[in-house]
Parts: sequence; structure tokens; C-alpha cells
Amino acid sequence: MTRTQAYRPDPRILELGEAFYDPVAPAVFPAAIPRFLNSRAAATVGLEKVDWEAHFHRFEPLADNLPEPLALRYHGHQFRSYNPDLGDGRGFLFAQLRDDRDRLLDLATKGSGQTPYSRTADGRLTLKGAVREVLATKMLAALGVNTSRTFAVFETGEDLVRGDEPSPTRSAVLTRLSHGHIRIGSFQRLAFFEEVENMESLVRYCLEHLFGDDPDAGAVQLLERVSQATAELAASYMAAGFVHGVLNTDNINVTGESFDYGPWRFAPTWDPQFTAAYFDHSGLYAFGRQPEAIQWNLAQLAGCLALIADPPALSALLQGWGERFHLALVAALLKRLGVAPGDADEDRALARAIVAELGKQEIGIDRFFFDLRAGRRPAGTSDALIDLLQPRLTPQTHPYWQDDAPCSMLIDEVEAIWEPIAKADDWSEMNRKVAAIRRMGEAMGSGA
Repeated sequence: MTRTQAYRPDPRILELGEAFYDPVAPAVFPAAIPRFLNSRAAATVGLEKVDWEAHFHRFEPLADNLPEPLALRYHGHQFRSYNPDLGDGRGFLFAQLRDDRDRLLDLATKGSGQTPYSRTADGRLTLKGAVREVLATKMLAALGVNTSRTFAVFETGEDLVRGDEPSPTRSAVLTRLSHGHIRIGSFQRLAFFEEVENMESLVRYCLEHLFGDDPDAGAVQLLERVSQATAELAASYMAAGFVHGVLNTDNINVTGESFDYGPWRFAPTWDPQFTAAYFDHSGLYAFGRQPEAIQWNLAQLAGCLALIADPPALSALLQGWGERFHLALVAALLKRLGVAPGDADEDRALARAIVAELGKQEIGIDRFFFDLRAGRRPAGTSDALIDLLQPRLTPQTHPYWQDDAPCSMLIDEVEAIWEPIAKADDWSEMNRKVAAIRRMGEAMGSGA
């Protein structure tokens, strides 16, 4: 059950000062058609009775919060090429507030207009892109992935031209609720300009406000925290069968929360070479290479922190990331099966057996976990795995486990959900899917 609480504004970003952001104005849109309003998320931050159109379409400031939107500054590696010309180019930080777990959260946007970092882009978002982000965040939350939450989507009445999809196409503005928007790329910008004092300030900000640590604990402690968070992120992607598609350093949040969904896909089978982005020609961010990509990004953060911290201590943390990931993967796989942790060696053996079975590739990832957790045997599953699992599986009582098939989100279904919206403004398939995902999340004990 969602807990409710009072609205608690806490615009801590202002402590960092003007070197970290640029004040911007939101776009003025010709229409305001509410398409997705997340009342569950709103209840956790005291905004369930908010004027949605005023604050998440016109972006009028929330009470006692940021007086104007802020476009955050950052750099980043994009497909391993360093780009100093980044920053919030079609979004901004709109507000900060505390949730029902006392975490500092950001309300930030996508498609809210041009900023100093837009370059030649229009600062807009397609409605299809917004729909895809709703589906991604809902599905990942249900599968237990630490993800941003889509807070609001308004269709905005503009016709957008895009070179990689049918145009003109409908437009939208999206607001997401996230545990911070400080990226590895935020640190890269400061290292690029050798801004030692600002680097120290950002480390303190992250430790105190994002992790609840002593702000004087230092950069090594921050890397420790980010190492664990990113290991768990990588493991959760694998257990969910998810491919983010664009794991650039500007898309990796230091809290380990997944966000900014573009060409994402769920892999039909455990195929390490499966890619999400049509432009990922080398498979850099393929399904099986995501842990490697995230670890590489973490190394870039360590390099930045070496400006103010002891390099050998940072290097030692990096060397331990692989073991963190493997432990996190074991935990994530067991969690998806509803199996409680037990003896460490037995857990590792079970995880290896699961990956070996999935690696046969004819087994659908969602079907595999669904059948096993529901007490059924997936076709072709080895006796060895069944022998390992049977003593540890917990009987499931939610009616979801009696369904004929699991709730999945493969690309064909995403397109099938979008088609009636595009052709007839029919949102019934979208609404049914969101309800089905919530039901799955309830069955898995993760929510959505």
C-alpha cells in the first residue's frame, strides 16, 4: 500500500551554486492534454492534490521550491567518445522534495524546451517517446529494478519532425521523479576544467543528500557507494532481461537509479549479443556487455575523483567491482524467482545453473522465470536445475501465477500499444498494459 505524507520541499541543489546549472524558461505549449498522471508516485511526495497542468505542463513553481527551472551542466562519454558539449538540452530540474522514505528526490523534465545545451535540437519529446518511457519505468519497477518513475505526461499539440521515425509526429512533455540527477558526467565536467573546490562540493552534496553519509567522508567513500549502487543496477538489468541501449556516462546516475529511456528493449532470450539501439553497430551496449559498460563508466568517475582523492584507494575499489556485480547478480536472480537467500555457495551454484539454462536461448526469459515461480517446469529445463530449485521455491498464492503467460514487454507489443494511439487516439491498450504490469508487480511484491 502506498504511504502518503505531507509535501516537503527541499531545494538542496541551490547549495551547490551557479557553477552547476543555468536558469531556463519552460516552453509554452499550444495544448495541454493529460495522458499519464502518476497518483501513486504523487502520494509519496505529498502532491496527490496538486494542480497537474499548472506545475507539470506550464511548470509554474511549486511552493517553497526552486523559483525557476535549472538546466544542469555535465559532460560525458558517448559510445566511449568524450563530449564536452552536453548538459540538459531538452529538460531541466523543476523541483526537489522529500519522499515517504525521507529520500531527496528530483522532479525533472524531458521535452520541456530548449536550453543553452540544446545545440541545434528543438528541445521537444515525441509522444511515442513518452509512452515508451511510461512502459519502461512501469515494467522495470515491477521487476524490482531501481528506476526513475514517470510522474506526468502531457500531450502538447505540436507536430515534430524526426529523421528516424514517421513525421510529423505528436509531441509531449514528461516529468520524472528520480533519486537525484547527478551523473558520472557531472563529475567529468568538473575534472575537465580542474575545478577542485566544485568537485569537493559535489562529493559532499552526494554523500550527504543522496546517500545520507557524513559529508566529510570523502571521495573514496563516495566511490564505494557508487560502486555498490552500479553493481546492483547492472545485476538488475540482467535479471530483468533489460537492455538500456545507451549506457553513456551522462546516463549513469550516481545513486544507481536507472533513468533516461531511449532505445530500450527487453531481450526475448538470454542472448548476450542482443542490442536495443539500431545505431549501436559494434554492440557496445549489448545485453551481455552492460556490466562491462557500467564498470567502464565507473572507472571514468574514479579518474575524476583522483583530482581530490588517493588514486590507489580508488583503484582498489574499482578492482573489487566485478565481485560486487556477481554477488548482486546472484541476489537479483534469486529475487526474481522469489527464493530467499541461503548458503552463499549454494546460492552461487543455483545462479550459475539459472544462467546456464537461460543461455540455451530457446527459452524466453520471462516465460522461464514465470513458469518456475508458478510451480511449472519450463520446456527443456534440466533435471539438475529442478533438483536445486525444488526445495527452495515458495508456493505462490497471487492469481497472477495461474495465468497462461507472463506479463512481458517485447518490442512487438510496444508497437502494438502505440499503433491505436497513433491511428485513432485509442489509449485502451496502454491503460490495460499499465494495469497488467501493476498486477504483476503486486504478485512479485515489488509494486509498479
